[in-house]
Amino acid sequence: MKKLFAIMALVMLLVSPVCARDRVTRDVKELPAEAQTLLKKYYPKTGVNHIKIDSNLLGRSDYEVVLNTGTELDFDHDGNLKEIDCGAAAVPDGLVLKSIRDYVSKNFGGRKIVSLDINRNSYDVELSDGIDLEFDRSGSFKKIDD
Repeated sequence: MKKLFAIMALVMLLVSPVCARDRVTRDVKELPAEAQTLLKKYYPKTGVNHIKIDSNLLGRSDYEVVLNTGTELDFDHDGNLKEIDCGAAAVPDGLVLKSIRDYVSKNFGGRKIVSLDINRNSYDVELSDGIDLEFDRSGSFKKIDD
């Protein structure tokens, strides 16, 4: 049992440096084209504080972009938006499905969407007062998240 534990520990020590391939840059050109387009469209005058590029073992990278305003955007290896957190500011309307915007406007008037998490089967939305809502992929309301 001790040998097995020792071997597992050794393997983890050898593999962990290979897995830890995070790089930090400010060069927007290192982002996939789709991510660059989104930044140019919705944040044309906002500077990039830094971009963290997380490479995995399959050679694919995920990107975490932090703007000078504090807004954080996460993109997958193709440049598709996975998550956006605007702090206290509103997520740009064009990044939120119309059905979700309409539901929030009708049922939570006066509140704005400050965070959007795009999952495989759902959208998680955080409102400016801290309420978390869940929608299915078509934008239909599912529940208030605790």
